[in-house]
Amino acid sequence: MKLLLNVLKRIHKPAVYTSQHRCLSSSASSGLLPLRDEALIVGSNPELVHRIGSQVEVRTGFITEEEEGAFLQELEQGLKKKRYEFDHWDDAIHGYRETERVRWGERCEEVLSRVRSVAFPEGGPLLGPVHILDLDKTGYIKPHIDSVKFCGSTIAGLSLLSDSIMRLVKEDAADEWLDLLLPRLSLYILRDQARYKFTHQILKDEESVFNGQKVPRLRRISVICRNLPG
Repeated sequence: MKLLLNVLKRIHKPAVYTSQHRCLSSSASSGLLPLRDEALIVGSNPELVHRIGSQVEVRTGFITEEEEGAFLQELEQGLKKKRYEFDHWDDAIHGYRETERVRWGERCEEVLSRVRSVAFPEGGPLLGPVHILDLDKTGYIKPHIDSVKFCGSTIAGLSLLSDSIMRLVKEDAADEWLDLLLPRLSLYILRDQARYKFTHQILKDEESVFNGQKVPRLRRISVICRNLPG
């Protein structure tokens, strides 16, 4: 991690990936300033951004505040029964609660169907339970790569309650990295090399700076869908 921080200090002008899904404006309760002229993905060099940027997607405003509220209404009662944990069985997450859910109300199921239709190949096998990860304001996800035994080539996640930054770092080259701005109400998708050749992490609040702009990290709930190994 120290090597990565030293590398990042030496990089003054990160390469920018210009996506059609730009953060035109943030929600009323978001900590972000409007980012009309900013891309959602920046990286250590243009070649990497071009190559891996095609395997990474951020769709802003994928859900509405009302749809976010529907998820919270279904999830909060169960989450409140759990305590935030500050260690993890594989030391990947700090300050979290998690659960899985198979059955959803009609409104949430409609959103999840939309997620599956844009993120996964049609007819491909999906992991049945949806993973819910609730990060405390002080929580964060450490750099890790998911096990290929249990998950397929694609992961898709909705961001509820807070903006955040996801950092991808090439497993065997710490000077090759991408930062993804994940606004509240957005959907992110990681595929193929971006999924298994790069570690991914969610930055803690004190490190949450995107392309020179502070991005306040509040409590964050992610609703995560995965496919099965092919």
